[in-house]
Amino acid sequence: MAELPLRFQERMKELMGDEYRAFEASYDKERVQGLRFSKLKLPHGRTGPGEDSKDWVSGLAARAAERAGFSLSPVPWVKEGFYYESQDRPGRHPYHEAGLYYIQEPSAMAVVELLDPEPGDLVLDLCGAPGGKSSHIASRLEGRGFLLANEIHPARAKILSQNIERMGVKNCVVCNEESGRLVPHFTEFFDKIVVDAPCSGEGMFRKDQGAREEWSQEHVRMCAARQGEILDHAAAMLKPGGRMVYSTCTFAPEENEGTIMRFLKRHEDFCAEDRARYRGFTSGNPRWALYGQEERIIDEDMLSQLHLERTMRIMPHKLEGEGHFMAVLRKEGLPLEEAGGRKKEKAQYLGGRKKGEILKDYELFIKNTLTAPEALLLREEYVLFGEQLYLVPAQMPDMRGLKVLRPGLHMGTLKKNRFEPSHGLALALRPEEVKAVCDLPQRAEGF
Repeated sequence: MAELPLRFQERMKELMGDEYRAFEASYDKERVQGLRFSKLKLPHGRTGPGEDSKDWVSGLAARAAERAGFSLSPVPWVKEGFYYESQDRPGRHPYHEAGLYYIQEPSAMAVVELLDPEPGDLVLDLCGAPGGKSSHIASRLEGRGFLLANEIHPARAKILSQNIERMGVKNCVVCNEESGRLVPHFTEFFDKIVVDAPCSGEGMFRKDQGAREEWSQEHVRMCAARQGEILDHAAAMLKPGGRMVYSTCTFAPEENEGTIMRFLKRHEDFCAEDRARYRGFTSGNPRWALYGQEERIIDEDMLSQLHLERTMRIMPHKLEGEGHFMAVLRKEGLPLEEAGGRKKEKAQYLGGRKKGEILKDYELFIKNTLTAPEALLLREEYVLFGEQLYLVPAQMPDMRGLKVLRPGLHMGTLKKNRFEPSHGLALALRPEEVKAVCDLPQRAEGF
């Protein structure tokens, strides 16, 4: 069994009582592993032979498992998610490099399921690296709407950008910013927001020795303070009527029910939303919100009005997944389109008389390569970073003053008298969108 920090054990025994023994025994079990298929890799206009929109993933998973030799079983709480066996190596398969699926811890998949993004939504993943939840959101958007994926740490932001490219996402901007610096650019802008907050990582103890070694009660308190600040910034960027999902991979009440209690106390225009949950998810415990409080900041009546029982936990002794906490928060009020909206300055695109001359080689390539070039030729949202040409999502406001790693879909490089398409463009295109396709056969012994 993993050697757990002593203070962590004492706290969990205190909170869980008789249930602690089953919780502790879960650390003797082998951790589960999962992958999640992307709808962005399906052909336009169909889900697959004989499949409807509800079971497209089952057919896709069956074909992928048969061809790659994986053993897959469904993750109950998300239709795109599957467990794979420990002997399988999906990260080494060409399907992974092609963005057919994203390897993701099964519990973490529940966050976007609760967010429920729909095509056309404007969505923010505020703490996005390495890209699991961002790519899940992008798959649900199906190329429509807009995704801003942000990460404060530069090295992790680079990994996030690489995963957005690998998954073939067209309508995403990747930023490397502090959450507070985004607020002036995106005040009450987003329909839905994910805050997968930096946390003490207690839910990863079973699989991550480093998380166990780095844990301390002081780190828990530091994380709780930082989470509150990040949530406040996210709240400012959510439209009235919008939905926000807060999540952590820790068991610490100070970072879970406690963080949500303090947030709702500060933001009376938010409420905990009661969302349908998978059987086996555990309700949050309102009384745990008071754990570790040196002084009582809320009375019992007010605590009951916050409905912290609507928050959710995934406990490793009850479900096949690591520890996770989730809270679905609704911002009250009319959506912006009904309330009049707030206009944003548009991004500065390529324009003027020189635009045609600059893009002539690109336009020639598009006409010669794509089956429907007009869809791109009619777009105006092109920006140039040195020689690198990007197509910015139409909904992205002026990006001046922001650290932007990926301003949209990387189309390619404008060289003298030629255009070199990017690998990202190739990953984002589907077979029916291009005139020439090379379908490589599978070797008998596998790829």
